[in-house]
Amino acid sequence: MSSKNVLGTDLVPCSYDPLTGWRRDGCCDTDAQDTGSHLVCVRVTVAFLNFQMERGNDLITPRPDYRFPGLKPGDRWCVCALRWREALENGFAPPVVLESTHARATEFVPLERLQAHAWRVVG
Repeated sequence: MSSKNVLGTDLVPCSYDPLTGWRRDGCCDTDAQDTGSHLVCVRVTVAFLNFQMERGNDLITPRPDYRFPGLKPGDRWCVCALRWREALENGFAPPVVLESTHARATEFVPLERLQAHAWRVVG
């Protein structure tokens, strides 16, 4: 059985480059060991990265020992739902890729807030 996203459809991979996800499989899927709830797929911004750095969560510096490449603006990445909510409450929430955000994210953030910050392709 496949996991669902916040839209109620099958969870779509967030990113393979950089390779994201709790399991480093490209998806914002989860399991009982994922105590951080890495459920929200975002397109990271400079403001979000700097805010996280100020909070002691360095998402910029590569950490090969954790298979973490370091992020740059525009990368898609699965972030902890509570970290995203904290960024939202402080005005630094990055855009959310709804199709790639796990349905359980709504246990931490109302769907309406995620939708209000949805990343949309301009075309």
